[in-house]
Amino acid sequence: MIRILVAALLVLCAPLAGAQAYPSKPVRVVIPYPPGGGAEAAARLLSMQLTQALGQSFVIDPKPGGNTLIGTEMVAKAPADGYTLLFTGGSTMSVQPFVFAGKLPYDPLNDFAPVSMVSRFPFFVVVPASLPAKSLAEFVALAKAKPGQVAYASNGTGALAHLGTEMLSRGTGIDMLHVPYKGFGPALPDLLSGRVSLMMADWVVVAPHIKEGKLRALAVTSRERWSSVPDVPTVAELAIPGYAVDVWFALYAPKGTPAEIVARLNAETRKYLASPEAKAAYDKLGHEAYGSPGEEVTALVRAEHEKYSVAVREAKISPQ
Repeated sequence: MIRILVAALLVLCAPLAGAQAYPSKPVRVVIPYPPGGGAEAAARLLSMQLTQALGQSFVIDPKPGGNTLIGTEMVAKAPADGYTLLFTGGSTMSVQPFVFAGKLPYDPLNDFAPVSMVSRFPFFVVVPASLPAKSLAEFVALAKAKPGQVAYASNGTGALAHLGTEMLSRGTGIDMLHVPYKGFGPALPDLLSGRVSLMMADWVVVAPHIKEGKLRALAVTSRERWSSVPDVPTVAELAIPGYAVDVWFALYAPKGTPAEIVARLNAETRKYLASPEAKAAYDKLGHEAYGSPGEEVTALVRAEHEKYSVAVREAKISPQ
């Protein structure tokens, strides 16, 4: 009887022991975006904290390409042991399922175990300082005078910035030429030079150029003015009532990752994101640090599927 009880206790304690031993080697954090953008900056803050808290390196591994599909599929097919994680957001999980309808190499709701939300933020609608338009209304007038001739940049076909700009175009009645790039970084030289006239991007990408007077922020895509940059009006108040494009990043593990490992990652992530240090660090990126239960990530993706499935169809966005 004693032997049976001991054996039962060992079985019950095994998962806890596994969680306590995790991680026993470096952890790879895949970001399916080019290096140098807001995703890498936000992921690096969290990775540095997890490295410190858990005693093993959490290494950022950019795997761009295929409209974020390459890196995301890699994690979906990785061993479910907690040593390969994914840091991504709404473009990957909420928009691409409808851009690549029937051809997506992963299931955003069933191939991953969401760990936690990490940050939330808006896009800023920016133009080169050399452009005559000093406001969103002036830009709309300029674009209406040259239908199909004014070009805008995005960080890729089907990315949330692409969809958000198409929603802006439809809502204001303008017709622009879409020029997709492999990330915000590669698009910046053409935006700064005026070869393209508009782009939606997160604050960390455009802020240095706004401060240097090379770019001008016309609007922000959040429902209300962003507290970090309160002087920039929203698209909703300027032109399209109800307009909102909310951007976010979350941390994921492959489906089947032991629940105790996911729980430990969730606890450490939320502990850090609730700290004053995290709030200040993410604020510098134009983000709001925001941890959550994994279930909240899934609920958000489901809600965005309803919203963006319609928007993708109306904008007639398809892979290029």
